[in-house]
Amino acid sequence: MQFFLDSAKLDEIEYAIKRWKIDGVTTNPRHLMAAGQRTEDFAKKVNNLIKGTNLTVSIEIDPHIKDAKSMVKEAKRLASFGPNFVIKIPATEEGYEALYLLSQEGIKVNMTLVFTIVQALQAARLGAFYISPFVGWREEKGESDADFIAKLVKAIKNYGFSSKILISAVRSAKHFAEAALAGADIVTAGFEIYKKAFENPYTQIGLEIFANAWNKIYCEGVGSCDSFSGS
Repeated sequence: MQFFLDSAKLDEIEYAIKRWKIDGVTTNPRHLMAAGQRTEDFAKKVNNLIKGTNLTVSIEIDPHIKDAKSMVKEAKRLASFGPNFVIKIPATEEGYEALYLLSQEGIKVNMTLVFTIVQALQAARLGAFYISPFVGWREEKGESDADFIAKLVKAIKNYGFSSKILISAVRSAKHFAEAALAGADIVTAGFEIYKKAFENPYTQIGLEIFANAWNKIYCEGVGSCDSFSGS
């Protein structure tokens, strides 16, 4: 499974690439707003971090664009920023038409705002590079289908589609586990979600237990145990 960072903050992206060896980046207008970035400026700056790598960056078209022809035009403009960019198109009827036209020209599309299996299947049929089901948003709106990820992944893989399932709006370590067990290709989550997911209070409890045991072995009777010493 690949881990993507869901952010437009360059310091977070740089940290995640260097420390966590993150596999890619996803953004949306809300992330750009939080980072104080316009799409064009962000693309130029993030390109300096990912140029020469296989990392992809998903950037979204203007959500005000409603017709397929204009979506295609905007997607081509964004794709021209560099080969690492994947263009996010919404899962609407016009969006599907734009997806089909773009995939015919070899432009990679991330079909975003997917909330049902049917939406995902249509995106896969028409050549989406990534399909992004928003699992956190579903739960926040009261959708309680615990098997949604597993069902969606099974539906896509039943037919051998080449699209990669990119589990989005991940809110907790539980979503990571569900995605991994279902066989999803990728998860994308925010910086703080990763920070919390990579740590666990039981790990800290275990370290304290082991540290106390270590002190009894090496520190009792020597008066000080301020620095590490194995002798």
